[in-house]
Amino acid sequence: MLRFDSAGRSASLEPRDAAFFQNPYPSYDAMRAAGPAFFWEQYGFWCFPGHAEVSELLRDRRFGRQILHVASRDALGWSEPAAHLRPFHELERHSLLSLEPPEHTRLRSLVSRAFVSRQVERLGPRIAALAQERIDAFEPNGEVELLDAFANPIPVIVIAELLGVPAEAWRQLLDWSHRMVAMYQFGPTRAVEDAAAAASAAFADFLRGQIAAKRRAPGDDLISALIAAEANGGKLDEAEMVSTCALLLNAGHEATVHSLGNGVKALLENPSAIAALLDPARCAVAVEELLRFDPPLHMFTRYVLEDLDYAGLRLKMGDQVGLLLGAANRDPRRFDDPGKLDVSRTSNPHVSFGAGIHFCLGAPLARLEMQIALPVLFRRLPNLRLAAPPRYRDAYHFHGLERLDLRWDAASR
Repeated sequence: MLRFDSAGRSASLEPRDAAFFQNPYPSYDAMRAAGPAFFWEQYGFWCFPGHAEVSELLRDRRFGRQILHVASRDALGWSEPAAHLRPFHELERHSLLSLEPPEHTRLRSLVSRAFVSRQVERLGPRIAALAQERIDAFEPNGEVELLDAFANPIPVIVIAELLGVPAEAWRQLLDWSHRMVAMYQFGPTRAVEDAAAAASAAFADFLRGQIAAKRRAPGDDLISALIAAEANGGKLDEAEMVSTCALLLNAGHEATVHSLGNGVKALLENPSAIAALLDPARCAVAVEELLRFDPPLHMFTRYVLEDLDYAGLRLKMGDQVGLLLGAANRDPRRFDDPGKLDVSRTSNPHVSFGAGIHFCLGAPLARLEMQIALPVLFRRLPNLRLAAPPRYRDAYHFHGLERLDLRWDAASR
C-alpha cells in the first residue's frame, strides 16, 4: 500500500507487494500527483515519475550511470564490494550500461555499427522464420505457455546468432541471464547473490571460450568484428569484450521477451487493437504504443555527478536517483488518455528505451522483432485467447509476466 508523507515529500511502498507489481499504474498516478519528485523510503533515494523530468534527466550529463570515475569509494563512504560477488562485478565493471564517457563512447562506437537500422533489417527474414518454426511446434496442441515456447527463444537465438554464439545454447544463456538480472530487483538475498555470481563466472568462461574460437577461425559475426577492431587499434581488451558480449546477450533478449509477453497480453485484453498490428501500414505505430503502454523496464537509476539543485531538491554528488520510466509513459500531461491502449497514437515519445547517451543500443532490433513476430503469431492463430489470468513476476523494477497461458481452436485454421 502506498503511503505519502506530504510534508517530507516521501513515500512508503514495498516494491515486492503483489498489489503493486501486478499493477503499478494506480500508484504511479498517485506519485505524479504528489509532485515532480518523491523520496522512496524503501529504496532510499529520490524518484521522478513525470515524463518531462524523466526525459530531461535521461539526457542531463550531470547525472551518470557510474560515479567512481569522478569520486573514490572512500570519498563516497562506500565499503568495498562483497568478495562473494566478485565474478558478477567483474562482468559489470566494463558493461556499456554502467560506463560514462570516454570509455562509454569508445565501446559504444565499436558495437553500434551492428545495430544500425540497415544492418538490423537484414535479420527480418530470420526473425520471421523463427516465429514460424516456434508456432509450428505448438500449433497442433491448441494451447501453449507463450513465454517459454515463443517469447523467450526468438530474441535470444537472434542475438546469439548476431554475436556468433551457438544458438543451441539458448536455454543455458537464458538461465545465466535470469540469475544475473535477479540482482537488479529490490532486496536480493544472499542466495540470489550467490546464484548471480556463479552464473557470471560460468558465463564469462563460456564467452572467453567463444572469443578464443573466433580468434582462431573468425566468422561473419559481431564477436569476430570486435576482435578485428581490437587488432586494428580499437582498444578493446578481452575483459571489455567479455562484458560487452554478456551485456548484449542479456539486454538483447531480456527486455524483448517481456515486451512480447506484455504486448500479447495487452492485445488480447484489447482485441480491437489487433487489426492495426496486422496492417503493415499501421504495425510500427501499434508496436510503439505497446512499448509505451506496458514497458519491460520501469526504473532506471542514475548517480548525481556533482552537487546541484533540481526540482527544488538539493542533491549531492554520489546520490542516486530513480527515473520511473513506466510512470512517465502514463503521464497525462504528455499523453492523451494514457491508460488507454491507442494503437493509432502517432505522437508517442515514450521513454521505454531510455534517452541520451544510454539510449538502448538494441532498440531497432527490439522493434523489428515485435513488428515481425507479433503479426506472425496473430495471423497463424487468429482465435488466440487467454487460458488463465496473466500474472507478473515479483521482479520490480523489471516488469514482465511469470507465464502467459493461451488457447485457440487448433482445428479452425
